[in-house]
Amino acid sequence: MTATIVLPRLIRTGSGALGEIADVLTRCGITRPLIVTDPTMITLGYADRLFEALAAAGVAYGAFGDTEPEPTETSVIAAEAVLRAGAEGGDYDGLVALGGGSAIDTAKALAVLGPHGGRMRDYKVPRIVDEPGLPVIAIPTTAGTGSEATRVTVITDPENDEKMLCMGLAFMPVAAILDPDLTLSLPKRVTADTGIDALTHAIEAYVSRKASPFSDQQALAAMRLIAPNLRRAFHDSEDRAAREALLIGACFGGIAFSNASVALVHGMSRPIGAFFHVPHGLSNAMLLPAVTTWSIPAAPRRYADCARAMGLAGEGVSDAHANDALLDELRALNAELGVPTPAGFGIRPERWQQLRPLMAEQALASGSPGNNPRIPTADEIVALYDAVWG
Repeated sequence: MTATIVLPRLIRTGSGALGEIADVLTRCGITRPLIVTDPTMITLGYADRLFEALAAAGVAYGAFGDTEPEPTETSVIAAEAVLRAGAEGGDYDGLVALGGGSAIDTAKALAVLGPHGGRMRDYKVPRIVDEPGLPVIAIPTTAGTGSEATRVTVITDPENDEKMLCMGLAFMPVAAILDPDLTLSLPKRVTADTGIDALTHAIEAYVSRKASPFSDQQALAAMRLIAPNLRRAFHDSEDRAAREALLIGACFGGIAFSNASVALVHGMSRPIGAFFHVPHGLSNAMLLPAVTTWSIPAAPRRYADCARAMGLAGEGVSDAHANDALLDELRALNAELGVPTPAGFGIRPERWQQLRPLMAEQALASGSPGNNPRIPTADEIVALYDAVWG
């Protein structure tokens, strides 16, 4: 069996790395970037830090600052109009995404729509988009999505509330800047949701049917970094060591799942986000304990390896006991980090009941459940939605 490994060309890490953006642009051959960011980055002053670094280096740039959370095609179209308007002196020849997964996913969408046109639904799975796109430099400000190192973007179709999974080489950023200083202001809720999202990436990549020795090492490294530091960062936003460990762990998790694929948790999570506007990491967290419980019988050793990487069980502990420890930890983590059930989030029960079959259909159509150690039917996914309702 062979495996194809896809990575950013360049990853720059460390405190203050944002200030080196001009050098990264030069190394990537970008002379007129469009900055893609969101109102929060502007309010916090992070966008100004980026603009100042570009201005000091004499780099001409433009900006789109209205990226929305869990981006829809509507917001992508607005950004595309700015991209097509061009920069003073010529067209934009690259994109710099500053923000969480939503800003990075939006920039990835523009990287394909800019040169190739069409609509995002034209590029969703099962199509694999390997055509060359505009180069993207991703600067994550959350430690969770790993989008700075993945060949994946997710954009919601507002016409049917479907979260469209799009994959291919065209969506892989050419470079990533990992500056932990940009994560110090994260609220507790965002820290928790993005952190569990990163942990889910690592676990699902490791148990995926598409896992390889390369992705295994990235996934295990991610778990070793995330597990002991998520609670620390949640309770102390100024814990710089924990923040940096989470940011690097999230990147490792992104590399792992980009090259091994995610599985059932993500397949079930996307429809929850699309229909009920639950943040992606939070919907993953809602699902992770129940889906892991259901999946363990098909891959007990792989899940036990996850428990050991997370420091929950030693090498001499049986797989059964390690898996019990893993499930205990996932439930305890949700409790300590305040993860609600769908009912606790405020979703109306009748709407949840009505949409379960459609959510199961969309989950299966994404292809992610087919990577799970235990592959579900639509009825089994509906039963799992019932189990997590709360």
